[in-house]
Amino acid sequence: MKPATLWPDDRLPAHRPPPPWPGRPVRLDGTVTYVRETPATGPGAEPALYLHGLGGSSQNWTDLAGLLADRLDGQAIDLPGFGRSEPGRRYTVASFADLTVRWIEHTDRGPVHLFGNSLGGAVAVRVAALRPDLVRTLTLISPALPFLDFRRSLQGRMLPVLAIPRGERLVAWRLAQLAPEVMAEQVIAACVADLSRISEQRRAEALEEIRVRYEADHYAAAYVRTFRGLVSSFLRSYLPGPDSLWRLAGTVTAPTLVVGGRQDRLVDVRVAPQTARAIPDSRLLMLDGVGHVAQVEVPRTVARAVLGLLGESQRRSGRSDVAP
Repeated sequence: MKPATLWPDDRLPAHRPPPPWPGRPVRLDGTVTYVRETPATGPGAEPALYLHGLGGSSQNWTDLAGLLADRLDGQAIDLPGFGRSEPGRRYTVASFADLTVRWIEHTDRGPVHLFGNSLGGAVAVRVAALRPDLVRTLTLISPALPFLDFRRSLQGRMLPVLAIPRGERLVAWRLAQLAPEVMAEQVIAACVADLSRISEQRRAEALEEIRVRYEADHYAAAYVRTFRGLVSSFLRSYLPGPDSLWRLAGTVTAPTLVVGGRQDRLVDVRVAPQTARAIPDSRLLMLDGVGHVAQVEVPRTVARAVLGLLGESQRRSGRSDVAP
């Protein structure tokens, strides 16, 4: 593990919050996966794939992908049951990783620069470990790798729901008690340390995403079952066997950037450094005053670290056109 390298800020485009990526439904293995795409703006751009966190969507990557479009041709998918994707049959880290592999193979874009936030980070680690041929570099932002002290997470108050049969009904009832505007503000406050960094445009988009959730009958079940699957993966990671996410992290060979916010309220802040120590070829960036979604809160800083990762990995491969 070593510190992340930040490229100069003037290498990035001027700050202009881009509009939402255009999206489209794609039928894959009998169900619809919704994908948003941002076309590359520079020559020689390489493919990238972005995976959101629990309760998130492909919209969470708009700003970062816009800043990286000169170098990366981006796609962001809504995982099954979230955003505008249809519900899935299973909601586990393994099943989401299988879908990600199928997506990369289906689109014939691999190997990709793979990004994951929170739950998406756990999924990305599994993909990078089991299918290294599909991953050029790995960027993990507040990855939800295993931790057992749920007092360090706002999600800890969800644990009793997992013990209730059909706990998704309780979650659906709770959603029905809150106006979408209230729920949107609560979600933003849980994920972001400094609310002044979130523009009115992004707030409006978050509200629209919440409205989509309210219209999706499957959302509560998808959320609860995914949370149950994530907690199960945490517990298995501390037991013998090959399915431990920590053991898988130790086998990742892709050059990796790990970003953590010191004010993360959803994933134990000790997880990002532990992840960087577990992955052999890793760089760590810990950000003061930043919460769970650094790519939303401080996208320029994250983009500078990503460019540092890309520059280093491309110089290793002998690219002569990569500036130091």
